[in-house]
Amino acid sequence: MRVVGQNYKNRSARRFPPRGAVAVLAVAALAAGCAQGGSTEVRPAHGQQPLRAAPARALQGYAEKLRAAHTARVAAARRWGLARVPLTAPAPPAEKPVIRTRKGFEVHDHDELRLPPVFTTVPTRQKIVFLTIDDGAEKDPAFLRMTSDLKIPYTAFLSDFLIRKDYGYFRRMRESGVNLNNHTLHHPYLPALSYARQKREICGMQDVIEKQYGRRPALFRPPYGNYDADTLRAAKSCGIRYAPLWAEEVFVDHWEYREWDRDIHPGDIVLSHFRGRRDWKGTMPDMIRRFLDKITARGYAVARLEDYL
Repeated sequence: MRVVGQNYKNRSARRFPPRGAVAVLAVAALAAGCAQGGSTEVRPAHGQQPLRAAPARALQGYAEKLRAAHTARVAAARRWGLARVPLTAPAPPAEKPVIRTRKGFEVHDHDELRLPPVFTTVPTRQKIVFLTIDDGAEKDPAFLRMTSDLKIPYTAFLSDFLIRKDYGYFRRMRESGVNLNNHTLHHPYLPALSYARQKREICGMQDVIEKQYGRRPALFRPPYGNYDADTLRAAKSCGIRYAPLWAEEVFVDHWEYREWDRDIHPGDIVLSHFRGRRDWKGTMPDMIRRFLDKITARGYAVARLEDYL
């Protein structure tokens, strides 16, 4: 039996540059130009009706919305003690990238059986990363407030034995737009289990998430990043389409890297955990602050993983 993956997890003076201001000013200037005549007429071809641009009032309204959104983002960054204002991710592509299993992460007959792809990075040239958070042990309300306030997207991978004491916490997360995905019922080392027991762990968690939150996930992350062919066969039988792992892991006091260059790259998936002071030297907001400060300084924005799958 080939086991793929590694026990990669470790268990246990502010500046706020006016990012986005250029876009606001450009729209406002366009609105002001249109305001001189109310609308702009474009000369039609012979026999056609004249074309008119959007009224200046609509452009001014759009500029005001952009300005208000940027002002709110600056205020939220100050409120949560960030070094810089987080960048806004570009719109997701209309045509999604093709997701393939990373070389060396395949199992026997992976492509022939059309098993869920296992990957650590999404193919893109945009300077974006994806934040994913595992398990569900810590249920910090400040974390929900912070990510909602800053409008930071993330993807959760949950284990039932950790979330069952407070399903409501993750229901609030779901209501804020976060997708809740599968991390098994009891977080076992899956390659040590039979196919039937692996299927029980994965399909059982599918049932829990559907019952509690109304949908069966399409994403599954094996505990510790370890899996074998039975794992992916069982996951596929339970309705799983993707098995994302991670390229980097962020803690409250440091980062860890999978790649030799110890750096972040466009499309990287970043792992963290629902952990607090019992396990870390800080809180989940501390972790988010470290995460955002690093990627923003490097010119990266946070995008939603599911938007690229």
